[in-house]
Amino acid sequence: MKTPVHLNALRAFEASARHQSFSAAAAELNVTPAAVGQLVRTLEDWLGAPLFLRGTSGRARLVATEAAQRALPEIRAGFDRLALGVERLKEGSVSGVLTVTVSPAFAAKWLLPRIDRFQNICPDTDVRLDTSLKPVDFVAQRIDIGVRYGTGHWPGLAAEKLMDEEVYPVCSPELLRKHGALQHPDQLTSLTLIHDLSMDEHQGFPTWDAWMRKADASAGTGARQRGLRINNSAAVLQAAIEGHGVALARSVMARDDLAAGRLVRLFPAISFISPLAYYIIYRPECANLPRLTAFRDWLSSEAKGV
Repeated sequence: MKTPVHLNALRAFEASARHQSFSAAAAELNVTPAAVGQLVRTLEDWLGAPLFLRGTSGRARLVATEAAQRALPEIRAGFDRLALGVERLKEGSVSGVLTVTVSPAFAAKWLLPRIDRFQNICPDTDVRLDTSLKPVDFVAQRIDIGVRYGTGHWPGLAAEKLMDEEVYPVCSPELLRKHGALQHPDQLTSLTLIHDLSMDEHQGFPTWDAWMRKADASAGTGARQRGLRINNSAAVLQAAIEGHGVALARSVMARDDLAAGRLVRLFPAISFISPLAYYIIYRPECANLPRLTAFRDWLSSEAKGV
């Protein structure tokens, strides 16, 4: 068998079947949809059998044949093992590209201000950041390691807790001077509350309503719900820095702004620990890859000194 000759065609088939689209597969593989279609047809000619159902007008998505669907798990497992084999060839060196997935806000407020320290330690490792809140396929997108905010459970990935997080109100020094000292949390509802929607669909993500309950505030839910809503944690803090209102800040994100005096923490006696935390995530089979280990150890060291 000459299967290696058809590795590109197999990759095109697997991506097309996963996305149910030649166009989406092409975007992933950085080729044209026509090229993906040609690769799939080449594979079909070699096999002497179709891989997708055709001939139905108005079909919105590609549908793999029954035989193709049975073969897909083995093909995907084969690509996983092939990718692992390539990584094994690279073991023994911290040089090369390390692809790291983090949220845009975590990159802006925590990782990027510190990344020079890692590059000083490992100058031969080139860090490539993939900033997204959406789940990523570590194999298909060639992700080595990431930091995610959640409960610590991501199917198929190892997760090590990096940092816990506290949640508290913050505002600019100018806004505080303008409105005077706040004596009770109920006074917050007379100001614009800035809501962080970046993890709004994640059960357990702290909200103003939850913080107010913790603070024994008597203001009604309606008063707590009003305000400015932003779906990026870094932008939430920036809005507070610019004096647009009071933000419910995440401590990991806000720490540098507080230290620099751009923000002031309100009601520091009220402690609200988030049920979510930051975790380092990676594929278990890549745990001993030297550059991954170096980056993981560096993250842990930075977190201890936050």
